[in-house]
Amino acid sequence: MESSRQSKLAKQIQKDLSDIIIPMSKQLASGKMLTVTRVRMTPDLGQAKAYISVFPSDDSENIVSIFNTHAGQIRYELGQKLRHQVKKIPELKFFLDDSLDYLDNIDNLLK
Repeated sequence: MESSRQSKLAKQIQKDLSDIIIPMSKQLASGKMLTVTRVRMTPDLGQAKAYISVFPSDDSENIVSIFNTHAGQIRYELGQKLRHQVKKIPELKFFLDDSLDYLDNIDNLLK
């Protein structure tokens, strides 16, 4: 169960990550539409797991690994936005959110 502090910080990080990732995606993942679908915080607020949805989904694992290699730079930019709200900026880890592929698969099975 998430505390209210965890959920509030997760929502703020999700919003700020979206603002950071959209300009970066033009360089790192051209031709792809990226969305930060969800952010989960650890209870100590030390780590943030960001789930990214990639459309079209071909080569999406590679894109997520690219963002994991640039996590330090993204964390720095996130720190610039959150510096007056939290003491310590959480470590970032990016994961693929494949819920759209799952829904598409179910839709195809039902047809």
